[in-house]
Amino acid sequence: MARFFILFMVFLVALFAAELTPFGQKAIVLPWTEALARICAALITLFDSNVAVSGKILQSTINGFALSIEAGCNGIEAAIILIAAMLAFPAPWKHRVIGIVVGLLTVQLLNVVRVISLFYIGQWSMQAFEWAHFYLWQALIMLDVLIVWLIWMRTLPRITSRVVSPAPLAPLGGAQGITQ
Repeated sequence: MARFFILFMVFLVALFAAELTPFGQKAIVLPWTEALARICAALITLFDSNVAVSGKILQSTINGFALSIEAGCNGIEAAIILIAAMLAFPAPWKHRVIGIVVGLLTVQLLNVVRVISLFYIGQWSMQAFEWAHFYLWQALIMLDVLIVWLIWMRTLPRITSRVVSPAPLAPLGGAQGITQ
């Protein structure tokens, strides 16, 4: 358990540090955040054509409400926590890679639901938006990470320990035993 915790913290610090570098921001964070905004806008336009997207901003063309997807809202931090946990846990690399890919898809899918819901909640009530944004969705995204990680752990192959029973002991006095 101590090994897992230490590795988890090392991976967590390394991944967060990489995310915060100018290269990480330019190569990963900003392109992903803008892609997230475009994905959300594309899904919204399936049932509501009154949305515009510019960079990382979704805006209603009816009432002008705009939602800017910022750090902490793009799902990258949740993904980092999930990746660090999967890398730190003792599992075959094949299972880690599959878990990370499926886990990222799951977390990001929920994050798309989060952004779209916040886009509409914000148009309805700023008070409800603030509550949903800062409390409800923060908890749900982290709960999603935990659930995905727990399900992933349950899918790992079981490690069976082989108990080797000692060979039977020869009777005292050799194979013939003691005769009188």
